[in-house]
Amino acid sequence: MSNDPLLQPYQLKHLTLRNRIIVTSHEPAYPEDGMPKERYRAYTVERAKGGVALTMTAGSAAVSKDSPPVFNNLLAYKDEIVPWIKEMTDAVHEEGAAIMIQLTHLGRRTRWDKGDWLPVVAPSHQREASHRAFPKKLEDWDIERIIKDFADAAERMKAGGMDGVELEAYGHLIDQFTSPLTNELDGPYGGDLDNRMRFCFDVFKAMRQRVGDDFILGVRYTADECLPGGTGAGEGIEISRRLRDSGLIDYLNVVRGHIDTDPGLTDLIPIQGMANAPHLDFAGEIRAATQFPTFHAAKIPDVATARYAIASGKVDMVGMTRAHMTDPHIVRKIIEKREEDIRPCVGANYCLDRIYQGGMAFCIHNAATGREQTMPHQIDKADIAKKVVIVGAGPAGLEAARVAGERGHAVVVFEAANNPGGQIRLTAQSERRREMISIIDWRMSQCEKLGVTFHFNSWADADMIAAEAPDVVIIATGGLPHTDVLSKGNELVVSSWDIISGDVKPGTNVLVFDDAGDHAGLQAAEFIAKTGAKVEIMTPDRSFAPEVMAMNLVPYMRSLQKLDVTFTVTYRLVEAEKSGNQIVAHVGSDYGGVAKQRTFDQIVVNHGTIPLDDLYFELKPGSKNLGEVSYDALLAGAPQTTERNPAGSYQLFRIGDAVAARNTHAAIYDALRLVKDM
Repeated sequence: MSNDPLLQPYQLKHLTLRNRIIVTSHEPAYPEDGMPKERYRAYTVERAKGGVALTMTAGSAAVSKDSPPVFNNLLAYKDEIVPWIKEMTDAVHEEGAAIMIQLTHLGRRTRWDKGDWLPVVAPSHQREASHRAFPKKLEDWDIERIIKDFADAAERMKAGGMDGVELEAYGHLIDQFTSPLTNELDGPYGGDLDNRMRFCFDVFKAMRQRVGDDFILGVRYTADECLPGGTGAGEGIEISRRLRDSGLIDYLNVVRGHIDTDPGLTDLIPIQGMANAPHLDFAGEIRAATQFPTFHAAKIPDVATARYAIASGKVDMVGMTRAHMTDPHIVRKIIEKREEDIRPCVGANYCLDRIYQGGMAFCIHNAATGREQTMPHQIDKADIAKKVVIVGAGPAGLEAARVAGERGHAVVVFEAANNPGGQIRLTAQSERRREMISIIDWRMSQCEKLGVTFHFNSWADADMIAAEAPDVVIIATGGLPHTDVLSKGNELVVSSWDIISGDVKPGTNVLVFDDAGDHAGLQAAEFIAKTGAKVEIMTPDRSFAPEVMAMNLVPYMRSLQKLDVTFTVTYRLVEAEKSGNQIVAHVGSDYGGVAKQRTFDQIVVNHGTIPLDDLYFELKPGSKNLGEVSYDALLAGAPQTTERNPAGSYQLFRIGDAVAARNTHAAIYDALRLVKDM
């Protein structure tokens, strides 16, 4: 048996967990009609195949009709969920993993105009900032009804074969009862700590009566809200002891912080540029104080940190949830002593930010996550080896090279720069986003193992490509900044890339006109503002930087607000003209009736990229398919067989921003789904 602390089994009541790594409850927003159907099941089972001890699904499944999901959660209040749960639990158990589900009532953390349009309920009328609904203060019959709903849902989950149920307390209804900030009820459910915890215990009692003692019950709760007037660390330890002493539960899953605002959520679930495992020591304090099984997860992205969490005795089970979205086979690779092959989580939080905008969770650099039915996590060898030439070593080109190498093809990559990375190398210029370079480093490491040949400082042309006698050519040259967006004065502006790369020195009074809404605009603004310059960010949209999304916006705002940056929405830069050593900006509005003039010494435009596609069009006449992609074949997972030019000598494709300006995930997905069938 291995002496690796992470690979030691753990006995949780009657349940033997095969190692110390878990996937904590999270909602990837994959349900269909509120049910965990094929996509959800495939995603969950893949992590079990990868060797995880326990996977917890749903974050969180709704127990009541007046807890409508604000992002595609499972509906545990419906009887029809039981057979879908059974299919999933059976499949996970077949892979040797345990499986639990998280149940909740959202309380005020939802909206009244979702689901059945029932009133939002909470122990006070106080609105949660994130979801904006003013709740009805709970009545006695509401409390009775919801306690029964929890018990009913737990019974359904046991019938579906779950090994246990975890209650989601933090930020949700149970925590709203416990916290003095959100409980304005009179007794018996409001007032002192005994009364504020009564609802939680009444829920656990009702569930335990239904599911019996041979079923795991746990709670994920905050033991320190980190808010003035809220549950503090001292009271949190007392709450932890009371939970242990209740005899109703089998483990504690500790978090620290609050989630009622975007900044609070981001501190509780940290993103890139923030410290790893910031709450691990606190979880260790809870375990030491209670001597009770303790779980914890919060930005534990790497094996070394997880191993320390177990070896130091801070926790009994360590959660690597986002890490398993990036690589579902972490445990298998640990067992096989291939830790260097683990695809690293870079903390980009594309997964969670998509959920909070109503999308599905996708990993920024593993396009197979959430697409397990159609995209492979492990690449099969091709029947026939080909010569594949790739132009461009950004994320699209490197993913194409990696997948082609895994297929067993002979791969050659040309890159004009002296280093790989493309736009990600620019992104990583920001200290806070430096982790992004791991997207490139991991692929380079994999390509080197696969024998991919790289030619850097090589501006590929048609003759160089022809000399390789390729069977397939993939153009992944990306794009160049598109700044030609004004009716007049385009020559007077610079791009966000110019600023980030250091090619252009920042001005002292700068307008950043951003209608792409992605990271580059804010990143350039931050670079400039840190020099002491006066900066204004202007966008024609009704909100700025929508592509950055909520949690990623938090560190930008914390920085930019301190630097006194001005944010202007719903105005459009129309033209620019020179006036001495200044630039006059002519500003209008899509809403009409506005014409303003403003003066700056520098204007930065962030308007995405235009494809760098000259080589593609030069190669197109010599290709068999004339560059055509069969979308039917692509979506069906079939090889590309289109031939429009019998005289052609190679297939030609382009991917990523060489097609159109999109993002890192799209570029990697382009490459994976094209090359996996090549």
